[in-house]
Amino acid sequence: MTAVLARRSLTADLVQALGDRIRDGRLAAGSKLPTEGEIMEEFGVSRTVVREAISRLSAAGMVETRHGVGTFVIGHGDAGSFRIAPNQVATLRDVIAVLELRIGVETECAALAAQRRTTANLKALRTALDAFSKALADGRDAVGPDYQFHLEIARATQNARFADLMATLGGTMIPRARLEASQPATPERLEYLQRVNIEHESILAAIERQDADGARAAMRTHLANSKERRQRLAAAAKR
Repeated sequence: MTAVLARRSLTADLVQALGDRIRDGRLAAGSKLPTEGEIMEEFGVSRTVVREAISRLSAAGMVETRHGVGTFVIGHGDAGSFRIAPNQVATLRDVIAVLELRIGVETECAALAAQRRTTANLKALRTALDAFSKALADGRDAVGPDYQFHLEIARATQNARFADLMATLGGTMIPRARLEASQPATPERLEYLQRVNIEHESILAAIERQDADGARAAMRTHLANSKERRQRLAAAAKR
């Protein structure tokens, strides 16, 4: 067997092994894959094999690589599965469309989370918000903790389908992840993120007290405010 054929066989075996873990839930939607080094050590394969396997899993709609963060599970890769690719959220119009989808889904998600959350869910939500606050205080990007907070709300519903959908949306669900990442920090932007933090705290407070209606309303306000800001930016761009 040639070296190329051997590598292809190893790649196929690794794709199968990681795919099986994703399909049976050992690697759940939203979870981060082990590092390349960890996969190399566990399976006894080269870095090239690992990268080829991850590339195939990505093409199959099972994982998504976020530069500088890692590779995350986004779904089972079933044919016809719903997915919004990063290149489909390239304009303000695209972002507004995603926000409208999120308003329809996440308001009810927050209500269910308020009804069903566990102590462990509350701890995970608090950890995400603390990380958001620290990122703001340190002048760092808060997209990661922002996404984590919304994902943890989905998990708190105890309905895996909500978490699957949120994981599928991935970084595209946080508008600044694509449209503002390259912009320098400004007092206005910091003020906006501080308002976002306050809105997050309102959502969490309602979930903590198991106020489904309050959580639904707080989430709707949060996402509607984000949509309104993007609509203002879109209108200004047309002038």
